[in-house]
Amino acid sequence: MNRASLEKRPEEVAAMFDDVAPKYDIVNDILSMGQARRWRRIVVDAVGAVPGQRVLDLAAGTGTSSEPYADAGIQVVACDFSVGMLKVGKRRRPDIDFVAGDATNLPFADNSFNASTISFGLRNVIDPKKALREMLRVTKPGGKIVVAEFSQPTFAPFRTVYTEYLMRALPAVARKTASNPEAYVYLAESIRVWPNQDELAHWLTEAGWGNVAYRNLSGGIVAIHRATKPA
Repeated sequence: MNRASLEKRPEEVAAMFDDVAPKYDIVNDILSMGQARRWRRIVVDAVGAVPGQRVLDLAAGTGTSSEPYADAGIQVVACDFSVGMLKVGKRRRPDIDFVAGDATNLPFADNSFNASTISFGLRNVIDPKKALREMLRVTKPGGKIVVAEFSQPTFAPFRTVYTEYLMRALPAVARKTASNPEAYVYLAESIRVWPNQDELAHWLTEAGWGNVAYRNLSGGIVAIHRATKPA
């Protein structure tokens, strides 16, 4: 896969993540200049789960985003379609439930989770709108969804600088740090073509979620969308 679009081949995306799995978390920290960990903490706070509740962490990869829930005594299921990523995570955190699954056809019963969340993975799904509907299906009435995804900076001059970083600097850094630099070219392109904050909010409403709102982080580089399943 050499160009990103909203028409993706799942097997190619999965193979790409399998390939970068061993160093994925380290490279993420470098490329985000340490901000990735802060963004994930904000997601956990937005989910607001408590012990006794069950959380679906979709596109969980190696489980980095799932660990805070497990550490807090919350039952978390780390679901991803990259078996390679799941294997890396399971070796590090055998106490977490890692499940291989397709976001557009989740292997869970209706109303199984108190909350569903996906961080920086929705844009890699072949049909993100269907994934939002699937997350609605498996979430209990009154439960919430939290989506963290790269978005569009709100300050136009900075948006231009950011786009230049994505398409030039990010692949250059990846060539020195990553096992598969071309994967990061794809990731940069997938960010560049991804819908803006308002359009993603519209997708959530279309999928059936209510009380949709979002919060910009780092000047709009990332947006945290949250919504509730109607009771």
